[in-house]
Amino acid sequence: MTTTAEGAGLPTAPGEAAAAATAPPTAAAAPPARPDATGTLLMLGAAASNQLGSGVAALAFGVLGPVGVVVVRQWVAGVLLLLLTRPRLRELTWSQWWPVGLLALAVATMNMSLYGSVDRVGLGTAVTLEFLGPLGVALVRSRRAVDLLCALLAGAGVVVLVRPQPTTDLLGVGLGLLAAACWAAYIVLNRVIGTRVPGATGPAAAAVLSALAFVPVGVVLLPRLEPTLLSVVCAATAGLLASAVPFVLDLLALRRVPAGYFGLFMSVHPVLAALVGLVVLQQVLPWTGWLGIACVVVANTVAGVVGGTGRRRAARAARVADREAESVGAQAEAMGGQVEASGAQAEAASPRKVRR
Repeated sequence: MTTTAEGAGLPTAPGEAAAAATAPPTAAAAPPARPDATGTLLMLGAAASNQLGSGVAALAFGVLGPVGVVVVRQWVAGVLLLLLTRPRLRELTWSQWWPVGLLALAVATMNMSLYGSVDRVGLGTAVTLEFLGPLGVALVRSRRAVDLLCALLAGAGVVVLVRPQPTTDLLGVGLGLLAAACWAAYIVLNRVIGTRVPGATGPAAAAVLSALAFVPVGVVLLPRLEPTLLSVVCAATAGLLASAVPFVLDLLALRRVPAGYFGLFMSVHPVLAALVGLVVLQQVLPWTGWLGIACVVVANTVAGVVGGTGRRRAARAARVADREAESVGAQAEAMGGQVEASGAQAEAASPRKVRR
């Protein structure tokens, strides 16, 4: 899947396309003040493509299994992102490579754990559990009461969603939570990479590394699975729909919508995942499952709105402080000029010493 930008309160949907998409197209480009209809449709298209890709990937689980599907998907995603971004990998230094390597590990683990969870508990439930990752990153440093309420609401939503009981697939739930932890790590690592690697080079390099890491796995695993043409096509389509297409659409969308709006819109992913699970995979959620998804979505939306308001207030306060500091500096400079002028006048008015 794809992820959340830090400016958005961070991230888009999980996966290698998100971080690249959230990088500004150019350093000089000013973020739009308000979203427009085209930007919103682009984001909706990216989210729908992302979840549809996961649904199509699940169609190949019966032949390739989750790991086999991830292998093919990462190969396709790595090649496509390499062609789309053409990163200059030889120019990266060690201080840039190590967070890229960790990001590649996070992406690989996130996709394997997510697909494992989808295979066991369904697409809607798995994506909702994974969504706890960015929500946790947004809430962990907060001390506001409203964020605590959001965390409690999200926790209640998870309990309602998975309905713990003796027959609950705890491994599937655990894999979903592991995907959430990897998404959180993905966000934090992207913040590091964003300060060290320009543009989309970091995420693209991570995708390439992840694809290379899966080469020996695929060489050993795929011949034993005896993949069919249809299963390979489904897995490859997942790489296209869940990586390359969201990458392009998100880049275009971020030129038309503010980063905060982009982050809030990511809340639609669990809902779309449940709908794709229903239509493509015939995974019918009970009303309690929809209620649990709604709780997590509302918690993320409220946290994003409140956090965005706080960031805007802090930015306004910083701008006011800067203007006041500039004003004080100008006044001090003017006073200094007046003092110098007075000194010059006093010197000119004083009697000159006459030599005898």
